[in-house]
Amino acid sequence: MRFGSYPQNRWYASLFYDLGGLDTGVIVHYVGQYSDSDIFTGYPRKIREWTTLDLVVNYTFHLPPRATEPVPGYAKGGDKDLEMTDREDKNVMPVSTAEYGSSGWRAWLNNTRVTLGMNNVFDQDPPFVSAAFQDGYDPRQANIRGRVWYVAIKKRF
Repeated sequence: MRFGSYPQNRWYASLFYDLGGLDTGVIVHYVGQYSDSDIFTGYPRKIREWTTLDLVVNYTFHLPPRATEPVPGYAKGGDKDLEMTDREDKNVMPVSTAEYGSSGWRAWLNNTRVTLGMNNVFDQDPPFVSAAFQDGYDPRQANIRGRVWYVAIKKRF
């Protein structure tokens, strides 16, 4: 046997649930038992299985568009025109600019996703591998980071 032989069983399963703008998820990672050769004795040594749990929560802001006043010349009915008096004093913006050019915190917050997550919830140490001199674990099958919290923000334009 060689160092770091691959496990026969390695899988992950994830379950996500959407609650409107709030998404929650659970991910389970599993690396089955495998063997490596002990370089001092030459006999294979069993390496225990390793299971970790990750949690994720996402919230996406979907703000309704602001109610705007009708643009002069266009009616909601489609067949009627709005009357406009004092035309010289009116500064009317085109429909596209009035609808999509809004500024302020609502425009920046809309379509923004905030993610909170935690990897390796139970802080499981990777299994010991005697042939790994520098770290004592197999970096191809596990990681040594332990429990990690993270926050992410994603904005769609």
